[in-house]
Amino acid sequence: MDSISHSAIAAPKFTSLPRTRPSLHCHRSHGFSFPNSSVPRFRSSRIPKRSGVFAEIRKQSPAIDFSDPDWKIKYQTDFQRRFNIPHITDIFPDAAPIPSTFCLKMRTPVLEDFAGGYPSDEEWHGYINNNDRVLLKVIHFSSPTSAGAECIDPDCTWVEQWVHRAGPREKIYFKPEEVKAAIVTCGGLCPGLNDVIRQIVITLEIYGVKKIVGIPFGYRGFSDNDLSEMPLSRKVVQNIHLSGGSLLGVSRGGPSVSDMVDRMEEKGINMLFVLGGNGTHAGANAIHNECRKRRLKVAVVGVPKTIDNDILLMDKTFGFDTAVEEAQRAINSAYIEAHSAYHGIGVVKLMGRSSGFIAMHAALASGQIDICLIPEVPFHLHGPHGVLRHLKYLIETKGSAVVCVAEGAGQNFLEKTNATDASGNIVLGDIGVHIQQETKKYFKEIGVHVDVKYIDPTYMIRACRANASDGILCTVLGQNAVHGAFAGYSGITVGICNTHYVYFPILEVISHPRAVDPNSRMWHRCLTSTGQPDFI
Repeated sequence: MDSISHSAIAAPKFTSLPRTRPSLHCHRSHGFSFPNSSVPRFRSSRIPKRSGVFAEIRKQSPAIDFSDPDWKIKYQTDFQRRFNIPHITDIFPDAAPIPSTFCLKMRTPVLEDFAGGYPSDEEWHGYINNNDRVLLKVIHFSSPTSAGAECIDPDCTWVEQWVHRAGPREKIYFKPEEVKAAIVTCGGLCPGLNDVIRQIVITLEIYGVKKIVGIPFGYRGFSDNDLSEMPLSRKVVQNIHLSGGSLLGVSRGGPSVSDMVDRMEEKGINMLFVLGGNGTHAGANAIHNECRKRRLKVAVVGVPKTIDNDILLMDKTFGFDTAVEEAQRAINSAYIEAHSAYHGIGVVKLMGRSSGFIAMHAALASGQIDICLIPEVPFHLHGPHGVLRHLKYLIETKGSAVVCVAEGAGQNFLEKTNATDASGNIVLGDIGVHIQQETKKYFKEIGVHVDVKYIDPTYMIRACRANASDGILCTVLGQNAVHGAFAGYSGITVGICNTHYVYFPILEVISHPRAVDPNSRMWHRCLTSTGQPDFI
C-alpha cells in the first residue's frame, strides 16, 4: 500500500440510521430500487468468526437489533446511504448539466469552439442511467457454516446490496473546453499503469478536453518546484502501454493535503485522476474533502492500483493477473532447480504484505507448489506439525519440494524494527531468507543433505508490461474513470464487481486491506492442490 500520511486516512464509521441528504439537481437520480423477493430463511444456532467484508462491517457498526421486524429495510437503507456516491450537486445544487460530448455514433472530432452547441444523439443507447445498479454480493449462503459464508444475521438472510454502475452518462457537469485534467500515479510500480494513463488521456480527448497534464512522481509532484507538470495528448501516450513502469514516475509520501489543493487551484486543475492503493486513495479522498470544504468544482476519481489485489469489494485490481502470470516463471525455475538437485528445495517469495492472493493464485496456477504460506493463515516452522517437518516428509517421499511464501507471512518469526517507509508502511523482515536459513539449519541438525535455492522475483514482477487480461481491465477502468468525472462524481473509485464495472465511494474501500478468507473455497482449492497440512 502507499499513502501520503496516516493523518489523511479517515476510517469510515458505519451507522444504522440514514442521514438527511441535501437537495439534488433533478438530473441526478440516486434512488435505489430493492425488488421484493421472497427468500427462505435458514435457521442456524451460531455465526462462526469470519474474515470477510461483512465481518468487518459488523465489527465497526452498531449492533443490529434482529428482533426488529424492519431490521432488513433499515440495513438496506443504511447501505444505500453509505454507498451513495458524492456528486458535484451536493455542493452546487444549481449546477446545470449539459448534453454529453461523448457519443460513439459521431466520429468527427469535436470542434475547437464547439460551434452549434455540444454534439448529442439521444437515440444512441450507449449511456448508463443514473439509476442502474449492480449487486455487490450474488451468493445466497444458506448457512453461516458454508465455506466462505458472509452473513449479516444468524439466519443468513438474503439482503440485496446495490452499488452504482459505471459508464458514460447522457448529461455531464463539466464543459470540456473548461477542463484541465491531471493524472498522478503514486506508491510502487504495478503492471498496467501506462495502460490506464493512456486510456484516461484518449477518453478525455474524445470528450473534447484539450488541457491534460501528468503530475510527475506521485503526490510529490504537487510540491517539488523542480518537477514540472507533463503535457499529455494521444500522440504522447499512444505507445506507452507497450512497456512497464509509469510514464509519470511514482513515489511515496508527499505534501499536505492543503498544499496540494493550493497547487491545484494555482494550476486550474478541476479533474484529478489518482492511480494508487489504499493509502493513495485515502489521500485522494482527503483532497476531495478539501475541495468540497473550499467549494471548488473539482472531480477527484481514483483507480485502484495494487498487484496484491487487496482492495475491498472488488473482483480484482489491475496488475494482479500479470503478477500471477509472471510469478509462474519464478515458481517454474524453483521447481526445476529443486527437481534437478539431490534433495532439492526451492523457496519462492512473492509480494503480499497483508494479503496472500498472489501466492495463493500463483500456487493454484502452477501446480508445482508443495507448501503455500500466506499472512492470513498462521503456521509453525518447527515442531511435529511445522513446515520443516513436512519438508522432511516431502524429501523422503518425493525427493524434492517447492515452497511459495508471501512477503507478509510469518512476520512473528522475525525481529521487528519498527521502521516505516515513506508511505507509513512497516518495513517487513525477509521471511524468504529466514525460511531458507531455517531449512538449511534444520536438515543439517538431523543429518540430511538438502540443496536449498531461494528466488525473490519481487521487483521483476511489478516492473513488467501488463498482460492481455490486465490490459483490457486497465482500458475499461481508465475509460470509466473519465466517465465518472464528467458525470459530476467525486470522491469515488472505479472497480469491477461481479464482472461489472462500478463506482464506489472511496471511504468504503480504504477502511482496511482485503484479505484471503481461510475458510473460502479458493483457499481450500489451494490446499487441495498443494496437499499441505495445517502447520499448527
